[in-house]
Amino acid sequence: MFSEAKSSTVGKTINVKAYGTEDVKKPLHSMVIERRDLLPNDVEMDILYCGICHSDLHQIKNEFGHTMFPIVPGHEIVGRITKVGEHVSKFKVGDLAAIGCIVDSCGKCEYCENDLQQFCDEGVTFSFNSPDKRLGGATLGGFSEKYVCDENYVLHMPEFKNLPTGQAGLAAAAPLLCAGITVYSPLKHWQAGPGKKVGILGIGGLGHVAVKIAKAMGAEVIVFTTSPSKIEDAKRLGADEAVISTDVSVMKKYSRKLHLIIDTVSAKHDVNAYLNLLRHDGSVVLVGLPPEPLEINAFSVVSGRRSFAGSNIGGIAETQEMLDFCAKHNITADVEMIKIQDVNKAFERLERNDVKYRFVIDMASIKN
Repeated sequence: MFSEAKSSTVGKTINVKAYGTEDVKKPLHSMVIERRDLLPNDVEMDILYCGICHSDLHQIKNEFGHTMFPIVPGHEIVGRITKVGEHVSKFKVGDLAAIGCIVDSCGKCEYCENDLQQFCDEGVTFSFNSPDKRLGGATLGGFSEKYVCDENYVLHMPEFKNLPTGQAGLAAAAPLLCAGITVYSPLKHWQAGPGKKVGILGIGGLGHVAVKIAKAMGAEVIVFTTSPSKIEDAKRLGADEAVISTDVSVMKKYSRKLHLIIDTVSAKHDVNAYLNLLRHDGSVVLVGLPPEPLEINAFSVVSGRRSFAGSNIGGIAETQEMLDFCAKHNITADVEMIKIQDVNKAFERLERNDVKYRFVIDMASIKN
């Protein structure tokens, strides 16, 4: 059972360095923010690495329309525990730990009680840009020295010991806290595995991790992309086949063949072209966030009893399960490491899709 969120504010606070902005027109810059001092169930961590997600870019540009300034982004957080509250039982000082998208929920609704905090009836609290029920104001994210969080929303971070990259492997695991769970959850829910043909639409931050996870689950993986340059890379990532989705003749080869398609595209696209690749009872599951509505042809779903569905992250228990699965199968993201001082350049490149495939910040650089 998760502890019920406190509605009262916290008195004592600590000051930490961070990178954020007070206005949509201003670049991210160094600032000092407040974290709450430890409550009995809290842990404090020094942040080692923080991934950069496309939703961070959406939020600092206020593209969703609900950004609360000042904002400090970052929800793919890997760190080491430095302090624990008096009632903490799941962590000790020195443990590797991680924080993803969720840092609070009501703890008492049917969803929270079933480890589905992402659907919390009273509203989930995200690791940044959410109303902070404990400190007041808005939550501030992982582009910072430290994070303080209730232990029930903190993950045990595997060390990914089998990766030849060593500590770099830990950094490359940071994007799993969002990208990993975003694709793992629907792959598990729709039962990707041996005997299943799974399509991955789009090879970017989400898609490249989806290929690795679906393959590790035992599925036959087919990638659909509009970029000829990504065909060979899709196979390097583990795809059994890769297809240029604008090639009508090749697409026909897959008509009524796939059990599941994970759609990672965040731009307007013709979903019907992919619904028509499904077997009966197959599903296209959207995990991208297109800014415009997508049109569904009735016959695309009526024929074959097909479904168009969506999925968004996962609960705390499932996120831990995903981390353990990825550690077991040596799955991390393909990343480019940067210093926090280069974060604005990274966001500019991300906006141009000029990254292969995720940026991760070495947070030791914030001390410079």
